[in-house]
Amino acid sequence: MNTQSRSRRLFLVILLVLGCSAWPAVGQSVEPARTAWGAPDLGGVWDFRTITPLERPAALKDKAVLTAEEAAQFTRQSAEGRNADRRDGGAQRDVERAYNDFWWDWGDSLTDDLRTSLIIAPSDGRIPARTAAAQERARAKRAAGIRPVRGRVLIGSPAYGPEDLGLSERCMLGFNSGPPMLPSAYNNNVQIFQTPDHVVILSEMIHEARVVPLDGRPGLPDGMRQWMGDARGRWEGDTLVVESDNYTDKTGSFYTIVASYGSGESLHLVERFTRVDADTLRYEFTVDDPSTFSAAFTAAIPMQRTDAPLFEYACHEGNYGMTNLLTGARVQER
Repeated sequence: MNTQSRSRRLFLVILLVLGCSAWPAVGQSVEPARTAWGAPDLGGVWDFRTITPLERPAALKDKAVLTAEEAAQFTRQSAEGRNADRRDGGAQRDVERAYNDFWWDWGDSLTDDLRTSLIIAPSDGRIPARTAAAQERARAKRAAGIRPVRGRVLIGSPAYGPEDLGLSERCMLGFNSGPPMLPSAYNNNVQIFQTPDHVVILSEMIHEARVVPLDGRPGLPDGMRQWMGDARGRWEGDTLVVESDNYTDKTGSFYTIVASYGSGESLHLVERFTRVDADTLRYEFTVDDPSTFSAAFTAAIPMQRTDAPLFEYACHEGNYGMTNLLTGARVQER
């Protein structure tokens, strides 16, 4: 072997060694990018779209993770269901029934680990049962005809009066804005800003910004209640932990897309943000409200970095949507 050949082989070996060392071994933790002051860098815009359901479907009650084949079938059926022909008209919200994937932006994939639910605890992947007291309170309010504004959406209400319109129809809270944040029909983006003593969490939909102190200051007095609670943050290793309470009773303890549970006045929410790699943020939240649920529950949602900016979510400027809805209902009553 001549000198030139030996040099070429040595060069290739060096490249191979350097290339392998650039990639972490399987199971090896990745050191997160850090800010100038040494904290894990969570800043940027993060996309949390996924078709993984919040709760495990009843048909999959004993299956926490799908196989690759099952995941492909689930993804295909999900796309077909969202694109079903809804031009049949009828009295049930004609405009919304016309939505399909041209309008929706749920995403088109499951979580990378192919879970059957975003809820990871309890192990059945379901929201725990409501307490007997919570169910009785809900029955009493229905019987009394009370319509608290905590209901985010209006479904099946016969009156269509101003008291019936929930928080999302008033463009105050709703959809995926949280807290906690949940994937929804569109605008599934959040931007995080950091300083040494604060973190700002800005949701695209309903354009809400939560300013979270990290300096150890005490929480608000119990009598001071807010729509999005009173948040305090801290670092546990490389995970940002945000704990919130002092929610107003005008909002629910927890929401799905179509349901509101309990009252926010007794909610204690814990959120965790962990930078997994350069392009992935793991978001977990735990809902703890013993007055509403028989047990606490936790969900985990992957967020992917995106270079796209947040866009203004104007909802309906000046709340003219309420005027139009109520005017139409009064015309129908004539």
